[in-house]
Amino acid sequence: MAEIDNNNVLLAADIQDIKRMIPHRYPFLLIDRVREIDLNKSAVGIKNVTFNEPHFQGHFPAQPIMPGVTIVEAMAQTAAVLVVMTLDMVDNDMLVYFLSIDNCKFRRPVTPGDQLELHVRVVRGRGKLWRFRGEGLVDGKVVAEAEFNAMMVPPEDQ
Repeated sequence: MAEIDNNNVLLAADIQDIKRMIPHRYPFLLIDRVREIDLNKSAVGIKNVTFNEPHFQGHFPAQPIMPGVTIVEAMAQTAAVLVVMTLDMVDNDMLVYFLSIDNCKFRRPVTPGDQLELHVRVVRGRGKLWRFRGEGLVDGKVVAEAEFNAMMVPPEDQ
């Protein structure tokens, strides 16, 4: 259930809230919760990594590692929830397109049983175009980082 502060501002979003904000669905909905939402500034997404996710069948069966591209995608999904909340566009079928990914680094493997925290911060945001800085952390250690640009596409422009 969504967590709301005294000013009726959403501070966290559960999976049902997330599905109202972004179009992703299984097997490509990669965040389970978004917490610590600070509108127009930052958010922290949570991904509980489990062995039964489809990418582990081939990446790598003997030693499963979450693909780096899915970590970056999870950062972007967290950022999308932040922007949808900031723009007050819940239930508006907002699409989000990557425009670029810069300075992306993978520091440690993410494996089943890990809880991946996705810290995203708005670097620049105005209208449809946004830039973010993201970090993925497991047990407080940085596992991935990236800067990325995204374009928010409201339903009337799709």
